[in-house]
Amino acid sequence: MKRKILFIEDDVLMREIITDYFEKEQWEVFEAENGKLGLEIFEQTSVDLVVLDIMMPELDGWSVCRRIREKSVVPIIMITARSEDDDQIRGFELGADEYVTKPLSPRVLIARAAALMKRAEGTVGREGDTLIYGDLLVNRMAHTVSVEGYNINLSPKEYDLLNFLIKHYGKVLHREYILDAVWGYDYLGDLRTVDTHIKKLRAKLGDEGRHIITVIRSGYKFQVES
Repeated sequence: MKRKILFIEDDVLMREIITDYFEKEQWEVFEAENGKLGLEIFEQTSVDLVVLDIMMPELDGWSVCRRIREKSVVPIIMITARSEDDDQIRGFELGADEYVTKPLSPRVLIARAAALMKRAEGTVGREGDTLIYGDLLVNRMAHTVSVEGYNINLSPKEYDLLNFLIKHYGKVLHREYILDAVWGYDYLGDLRTVDTHIKKLRAKLGDEGRHIITVIRSGYKFQVES
């Protein structure tokens, strides 16, 4: 079955180029020329990935990302001509999973999309076991996280981050190491990306977020303390 992507971009030529590349890779592409139309298509169509420009007419990418995140954890890649770190941090705070800047390479975008889908579908790092820490349960086979029996909706990147911390249980992980391992060595964002995702992950885990411990001037570790 083909994966489905919703590509929201007001540049006609870029839409044509990116769509052509994705279709050659056997993706089914839904196009939208502005944020308002993009949301309408999202409401009517089940997609596996959203690629979203920021500067658009009708409704900007920030607003679209926020509205999608209110009801879905579908992976989101944001693209923009701007490369400021604050823009990237804002995107991640709104729930984006990846962030690429223009001019972009279609092949790089497809590679990032494929990697993001593998993480979202649980085909990377899956060990087929269930981990329990207090009231926190991580089922790697089902790719789910629950607290006190209630499922927690984590974005693919938040899920990757939690599993990476658990994998290195009790070890202090520097922000640089976390950024390289979870986001990739070619990621151009800064260390605040890690802090932002840790903050969101703790909030979603509620009381069980206490297992993610800040180590001053170093980084973070996952550990259940008595």
